[in-house]
Amino acid sequence: MRTARRGLAKRKTKTMKILALESYYGGSHKAFIDGWQANSQHDWTLLTLPPYKWKWRMRHAAITFAEQLRDLCDKGQSWDLIFCSDMLNLAEFLALAPKQIQALPSIAYFHENQLTYPVRVESERDYQFAMTNMTTALAAKSVWFNSAFHRDSFLDALADFLKRMPDFQPTQAIDQIKNKSQVHPPGINKITPPDGDRKPGPARILWCARWEHDKKPEDFFKAMKILKKQTDKFRISVIGEQFRDVPEVFSWAKNYFADHIDNWGYQPDKNKYHQILYESDIIVSTADHEFFGISVVEAIAAGTYPMFPKRLSYPEILQLDTNKQAERFFYDGTVEDIAEKLTDLIQRTEQNNLWENDKTIAQKLAQRFEWSSLAPKLDQAAKNII
Repeated sequence: MRTARRGLAKRKTKTMKILALESYYGGSHKAFIDGWQANSQHDWTLLTLPPYKWKWRMRHAAITFAEQLRDLCDKGQSWDLIFCSDMLNLAEFLALAPKQIQALPSIAYFHENQLTYPVRVESERDYQFAMTNMTTALAAKSVWFNSAFHRDSFLDALADFLKRMPDFQPTQAIDQIKNKSQVHPPGINKITPPDGDRKPGPARILWCARWEHDKKPEDFFKAMKILKKQTDKFRISVIGEQFRDVPEVFSWAKNYFADHIDNWGYQPDKNKYHQILYESDIIVSTADHEFFGISVVEAIAAGTYPMFPKRLSYPEILQLDTNKQAERFFYDGTVEDIAEKLTDLIQRTEQNNLWENDKTIAQKLAQRFEWSSLAPKLDQAAKNII
């Protein structure tokens, strides 16, 4: 697939021509490249492959894109910069691409990586894809991560991984990648909660994540079970993408909390999804793994009160290092503390004082991720690579 599009933002600065290569054009990868492109000052040519069979995409995308670009180069097209995601073997691509493409500076954006991406058992991990991530990072002029947590955890895991090699350990690669790394979070479209008072009823609690074990749904439902023994004044919405192997706890929870459920399952309709966000009072995350967390940022932007574990990228998102008021949005990682804090938040919701007279404190933190704010920064960061 090939699309050539101009960014929709008004031109105020000299533009570049960016060649974007997305081997897995779906989910967060698609949302990122579409969002940036739509708000960018630059001119874009986007080559994509469908979001299917990611392992095969990582294996063949370099060959496929190099072949497509031969035709485009023969027709006289040219670019200033290559932008790709972690799903492309950039080193292979540059070796196979036409000479004029090989000479271009490149940015590799890491949405995820195959060293720390969760697997059910470690023996399932294919380290060849981890090596691909490393060589892609080495081949790029600049390496962008969606969070500082992601960058740091990847580099730490890479150090441990390279120690396993019997000899010729390229440990210098760690500093080489670190020294050209930047953190650029993904953006969100503007979310504007409707005017008016809160919808009447008990506190509405939202859990919004992929239905997989690394999101620790068991912890959420254990906390809700404790809460249910103390009060029945709450409603829950459990939404998120589902795959073939759904943890068994969801079937149990759907039955156990049947009288408390407002919404259940994946919400493909964006309007319905946003409506759920607007009507929710509190969003809880129990994730044990998250490279960024776009769904929780959207929920906060919609006006929900965050309740997160103090780990992963969440302290970054809520600027905990510089904003001590954000301490209120974190629990200690235990199900007991989730239940205790939710009990307090439910009482405050009943008193119409959930936010303690500062309703926009978290919402403002989330709004800095809107594309209107982020795209100009990404445009300039890309320009600085040239």
